Amino acid sequence: MMRQDIFTKDQRLVILRSLEECGYDANESILNDCLDMYGHDISRDLVRNHLLWLEEQGLITLARLNNNGKDFFVATITQRGLDVAQGRVFVDGVKKPSPKI
Repeated sequence: MMRQDIFTKDQRLVILRSLEECGYDANESILNDCLDMYGHDISRDLVRNHLLWLEEQGLITLARLNNNGKDFFVATITQRGLDVAQGRVFVDGVKKPSPKI
């Protein structure tokens, strides 16, 4: 597995777990801060790309909002996304979570 794949999969898992912990929804700015807190200093554009990919997989839904001419996303985790975040379902492209001990 390539190093970039490892980072990509972990970033997607962090997004799902952050949504689980934040009451099931959050905007892209909050998710970017959550990723940074877990050591992923990535661009907002990459966060948006991850959100679009997670939406395509049915793991989240996205509300596309406009604030003074600037578009931004609000993500909401789906039941399937929650199952992935908790390790009950596995999706290629998202890191498998470690067991909770």
